Amino acid sequence: MEDGENDGKRLVFVTVGTTSFDALVKAVVSENVKEELHKRGYTHLLIQMGRGIYSPPKDDGADGSLAVDYFTFSSSIADYIRSASLVISHAGSGSIFETLKLGKPLIVVVNEDLMDNHQCELAEELEERKHLYCARPHTLHQTLTKMELESLVRCAPGDGTPVARIIDRFLGFPDD
Repeated sequence: MEDGENDGKRLVFVTVGTTSFDALVKAVVSENVKEELHKRGYTHLLIQMGRGIYSPPKDDGADGSLAVDYFTFSSSIADYIRSASLVISHAGSGSIFETLKLGKPLIVVVNEDLMDNHQCELAEELEERKHLYCARPHTLHQTLTKMELESLVRCAPGDGTPVARIIDRFLGFPDD
């Protein structure tokens, strides 16, 4: 997996998409998660917080701690993903596949408040295939402490067969 390091800056980009996912934002700015990210050499945490009402505290990192900043929306998050060393994302398929396509290490955090959560199934299947890590807001710290980015397997570009199989299984069609 590709690690975007720019001038010693190692960015963790967090995206919640267009909805509200305050539980993820709160989890990622918790002291134990920030400490773990800092311990692993990350220097900056940038959060796209969508429609959330929780505004995390900003930190310029001047004291050597993890720098924290946030914004609500952007017309495209591709440049943020491209510049990231690690992406932590909600379980929306667009964000997942955009990150995997760019070859970035990814932790998907499932929003357990959503009803009929098909996103959970997609994230867990991709974790089983070792393309990403899957967590819940309350398990994010644990996932980070066990994370071994070198064990992730890059998604083969252009091969829709694995995704088609996941969709077929979800719809109840038998495996060929």
